[in-house]
Amino acid sequence: MHRIFFAAFLLVADVTQGDELSVYQGLEDAESRREMLRTYLEDTASMCFAQRAETIETIKTSEDVAERQVLMRRFFLEQLGDFPERTPLNAQTVGKAEGPGFRYEKVIFESIPGFFVTATLYLPNSEPPYPASLVPCGHSDEGKAGYVLMAALLAQNGIAAFCYDPHGQGERHDFLNDQGRPVLGPTLHHSVTGVGCILTGTNPAMYFIWDGMRAIDYLQTRQDIDPDRIGCVGNSGGGTQTSYLMALDPRIKVAAPSCYITTFERLMATIGPQDLEQNIFGQIAYGMDHADYLTMRAPLPVLVCAATRDFFDINGTWIAFREAKRTYTRLGFADRVDIVESDAEHGYNRTLREATAQWLRRWLLDDARPVREEEFPAPAAEELQCTPEGQVIKIPGARSMAELNIERAERLAARREAFWRDHAPETALAKVRELTGTRSYAELPTPEVEILGVVAREGYRIEKIVLRPEPAIHLPGLLFLPKRRPICVVVYCHGENKAADAHPGGNLENWAREGQAILAVDLRGIGETESAEGRPDWRDKCGPDYTNALRAYLLGKSMVGMRTEDILVAAKYARTRFGEKTPIRLHAVSFATVPAAHAAALERDLFDSLVLAGGIPSWLDVVRTPRARGQLVNAVHNALAYYDLPDLLALLPPDRLFQEIMHVPVF
Repeated sequence: MHRIFFAAFLLVADVTQGDELSVYQGLEDAESRREMLRTYLEDTASMCFAQRAETIETIKTSEDVAERQVLMRRFFLEQLGDFPERTPLNAQTVGKAEGPGFRYEKVIFESIPGFFVTATLYLPNSEPPYPASLVPCGHSDEGKAGYVLMAALLAQNGIAAFCYDPHGQGERHDFLNDQGRPVLGPTLHHSVTGVGCILTGTNPAMYFIWDGMRAIDYLQTRQDIDPDRIGCVGNSGGGTQTSYLMALDPRIKVAAPSCYITTFERLMATIGPQDLEQNIFGQIAYGMDHADYLTMRAPLPVLVCAATRDFFDINGTWIAFREAKRTYTRLGFADRVDIVESDAEHGYNRTLREATAQWLRRWLLDDARPVREEEFPAPAAEELQCTPEGQVIKIPGARSMAELNIERAERLAARREAFWRDHAPETALAKVRELTGTRSYAELPTPEVEILGVVAREGYRIEKIVLRPEPAIHLPGLLFLPKRRPICVVVYCHGENKAADAHPGGNLENWAREGQAILAVDLRGIGETESAEGRPDWRDKCGPDYTNALRAYLLGKSMVGMRTEDILVAAKYARTRFGEKTPIRLHAVSFATVPAAHAAALERDLFDSLVLAGGIPSWLDVVRTPRARGQLVNAVHNALAYYDLPDLLALLPPDRLFQEIMHVPVF
């Protein structure tokens, strides 16, 4: 039932002074309302965590463990999308040098044709063949040059170490300034390029994992490496890569992820989701947590390296380790999983390096003696440089991750065309609903409405309202009411703030004076519900409320789907307030245009017209624009396998659709 809380009018005298159009101004909890979406998503995640905990308690036998391993690996691989074909590595050794107790080679190989990987192979001074370990780098601009101590320590202790630059780090930056220097830090780089991955049904993690798998391929081509004794160790982002690789590649026999393993429950309660490759679509909803990386290939020997004061919460680390220990114990291999905790902050400190080297010696060389690290002058980054100009993107024929995403998107074009050709519109739109997670208009509740004040203007008035489609969600709005019965209702959604065009003399005022009612509403995460969380450069390049976009991504949701429902709820209120026969027009600006296109296409009989201004023309254009600004919040996982925005708009009668200044913003 539609309900209006008239008691709220008691606030009018205080709220409306000065013609202020903030709905929440003057309320004690005004700032806390910006946390609405975060709270909503975290509460949703909490239910998933509780369900996962119940499931884990049902795992009692080795058969139960094996069944969960199959389910987790299958889900993981499905969410990553298809791996590329194995193609020639075209490996080159471009330099050699020696260090104390080891020697090293500088190597370039192609994990995908034109996708160059720069690496340093540290070799022991003993007789080959050697066991070997991957050393994927953590998040640092310098890449492999920052991980010399770990790699050298392994080589000094009889284990070859292959340390390579991840995408967006070291010599593998895509975005350079006029001086050839990187313009984005690694984590932001990963998330910006990851938008194209999301839209094409994969994740930057797929490319990271593929680089690691091809690195093993390279090691197994060498006569001086034992192909059956391969390990993987890494810290921070390298710990993420180690966790993924040890879970998915059976050639890895021993592993030691460092300063990464925790639980998503603790992660959500502390620092929140990190850059995109550390988030797999829908994994919280499915129940795949950090502990599953440890157990997915149990009883693979795994050492969890942790730091007491890490920003990856140490309490979560111990919870994940305990779960893994119970699993390994049930399998009869309790000694194959262990933990070392260094009383330090985040980082690959000496304690963790020594413990890692000792762990690998135990399982690859059958020697568990303690390892002690000796100081030595590490080679500088310039000495480890593999490419002539310091960046692979300058090599003729080099391809960036953005270019690989473009190729992937364009390969999907034929599939999209066939999908719409072979399916009736309603069947195709059912897939759109599935991908975005959007309920139908009929399924959505009529919102409760609270009126918090009234602003009187010449020829019309403005009601400050809050729409509540469900207890945890509130959408502040401005309802412009002409003096006479409105000839139509405009549902107005601006991607920055509902009041962006509500000033005297603006469009909303002109429409109201023409006799139209306007319901200007802040979709969740916009305007007065936009979180202040996150760093300014990320907010600029990934989009406002990008942190909540990542939370939604982990839950298998999309900001687009949730905001589409907000628009439909606003329309439902308009119909309830003004009658079923009153025409409803939808007008969207900027970030609101993508959900508006979905709302109009999914409910083609609801809106009499659709105006899109200042939005993006298509997702394909976003993928084709490597420096696209602010599009993480507009991305729908795997959308381009089935549809693009023009497919939705093609369903609308041409005389009901008006598009203005559609372009992809760039940074």
